Parts: sequence; C-alpha cells; structure tokens
Amino acid sequence: MRARPISCCFSGYRTGKLPWGEDENDPRCTALKRRLRDAIEAACDEGYTHFICGMASGVDLYCCEIVQELRRERPITLEAAIPCEGQADTWPTRQRARYEALLHGCDYETLVQREYTPGCMQRRNRYMVDHASLLIAVFDGQEGGTRRTIEYALQQGLHIIDIPPVLEETDI
Repeated sequence: MRARPISCCFSGYRTGKLPWGEDENDPRCTALKRRLRDAIEAACDEGYTHFICGMASGVDLYCCEIVQELRRERPITLEAAIPCEGQADTWPTRQRARYEALLHGCDYETLVQREYTPGCMQRRNRYMVDHASLLIAVFDGQEGGTRRTIEYALQQGLHIIDIPPVLEETDI
C-alpha cells in the first residue's frame, strides 16, 4: 500500500535537456545512471519501499528501469504517475515500446487526468510530491518542470537529493 513516509519520487530532465540527448551509451549517461542507482539503493536502505515515477523520457525512464531491476532483490513497489492518457503516443516507436514495457512492469498506475492540458505535467509532478517524503532529482539549475518540482517539494518539506546530470571531474 502506498504511504507518504516510505515513498520516494523522481524528477529530472527529458532527453532533449541532457547533454548526451538520446545516446545512453555516452559515458556521462552511464555515470548518471550509476549515481541514480546508488541514490535509489540508499533510499531503500533508509526504509523507502515505494517509488513514484512520472514516466517521461530521459531521467524518469532511467529511474523506472533501475527500480524495476532492484525489485528483483528488494521488497519495493513502483507506481507510474501518468499525466494524461496517451502520454507516449507521439514518441518514436522504439521509445514508445520502452515506455509500454516499463509501464507494464509497474505495480500501480495512477492516471492524473484523462485529457492533455498545458498544466497536466505540473499536476502529475505535484501528485508525486504530495505522495512522497523524498525527491531524487537530476538538476543543474535549468528552468522548467524539474525546477518547479524541486521548488514545490521544498515548500512541502520533502527531503531532496539533488544529482547533477554531469560531474565534470569524473564524467568526461
């Protein structure tokens, strides 16, 4: 069952805002995924057992994959917070197939609203923050949804783990 004190949500950039774009073989992407896995494992060690993912391309899907991998070793659950029906309908075929496979592997699906509206992504982000006590965010200061999610999480008193997309010294 979902409960705020043991729930963690994610926020981060879509592929277009990541320095490597869609090239997940880029060493900087591999390094980010390693840091995300370390942060998620640390959250599990702290007692977090429910994870909420917004299912956007990029960081959200990385986190979704990591949690699904960790479920093989740990008693944790994964919730997909879907902003609207057809979230991935316009994505390229390969990305849409990845989204569908990951969605199928989630324990829960929460549809925030049926139709797309300009504010549905923000409503999804607020839903995740309102149902969690920890936010793991990939953020380097860029304007946009991740910044607004972090600001809202701060207002709501969530603990925030801020992971930069690239660590200059080690990710080059």
